[in-house]
Amino acid sequence: MEAFCIFIAALLAFLWIGFALMPWGVWRNREVLEAAPSPQKESLTEITAVIPARNEAEVIAQTLRSVAAQGTDIKVILIDDASEDGTAAVARKLAIPNAQIIVSAALPDGWSGKLWALEQGWRQVMTRYTLFLDADIKLAPGNILALKRKMQQQRAAFISLMAAPALSSAWEKLLMPAFVYFFKALYPSDRVNLPHSKIAAAAGGCILLETRVLQQIGGFEALKSAVIDDCAFARRVKSQGFKIWLGLTHAAESIRGYKKIAEIGNMIARSAFAQLGYSVVILVLCTVVLLLLYIVPVVIAVSSTGVIRCLSLISLAVMVLTYVPTLRFYNRSWAWALCLPFIAGFFLLMTWISAIRYWRGERTRWKGRVYGRVTDLPVVESESR
Repeated sequence: MEAFCIFIAALLAFLWIGFALMPWGVWRNREVLEAAPSPQKESLTEITAVIPARNEAEVIAQTLRSVAAQGTDIKVILIDDASEDGTAAVARKLAIPNAQIIVSAALPDGWSGKLWALEQGWRQVMTRYTLFLDADIKLAPGNILALKRKMQQQRAAFISLMAAPALSSAWEKLLMPAFVYFFKALYPSDRVNLPHSKIAAAAGGCILLETRVLQQIGGFEALKSAVIDDCAFARRVKSQGFKIWLGLTHAAESIRGYKKIAEIGNMIARSAFAQLGYSVVILVLCTVVLLLLYIVPVVIAVSSTGVIRCLSLISLAVMVLTYVPTLRFYNRSWAWALCLPFIAGFFLLMTWISAIRYWRGERTRWKGRVYGRVTDLPVVESESR
């Protein structure tokens, strides 16, 4: 038994060291784009911002003001997706120049609400570039200009930024940096940004692309029922031969915030099983991997002595060190990394909840809509938070 424990502890230490030494270094923050503020407002006449909004009255004013402050002549299209809280009225009171508010048509069969809103919005775009922005994303001055310049430097046709989480509550401070950490592990930015790599991903909160790309892929029709719509969007674009780029930033910030752990849990469960392709085999494999990498080293370190404990402590030390750069990026103490085993367990629990919901007939739920597993239709609709 002792020999087996030594083998497991040594294997885990080897895996963690291997993870840390991978050439693309998913724990590093090399792909970063910050704002490029200018003393004079730049003309953004070539850009249209398309913003889908469903019950976003609390945050939409901040988002729209941040877009208007980016430069002169930028066009804005806000699609009000059946809001019940006066989102459109708030937007109209702002009187943002060159802003158009569209009331969404009824949701057609097979479409998700957000993608249907985006489809209606981009159909009205007449400019060279389109910025897709979530209604709860606040942009720092110069953000759009930095996006445009980065696109030109990289010769990319599609660029997206992972918006900084609000981190206004203790649960956000505990869990949201880890969400980014695990996202980077699944979608290493270095691989995403290589044209010949098959890995594609995007952060849907802030995407700038050449409008011709949408025209070539046929708009959002091919993605209309996607659960993880941003990554599906990126895969579609990259498969058509366009270069994409994904990075971190402080210049795009989520302003909604999650005050309760249940809210973060539902956000994770919304797409966790879809991320695994609804595969039971991959779910079981994912469970085994997460337990081995994050939970077992803790158990062994606490319950063992000698060589076994030393090997487990090596695993835990490397685990913590790989998480620290993400914490530092969001100005959090390294001490939060000590909670990573617990966080991994929470993410695993939400993945299983996501799977159980799917097996019960629910493919996903978001913004007061629940989408059925078989028909891809919103089978339940209620007031969103």
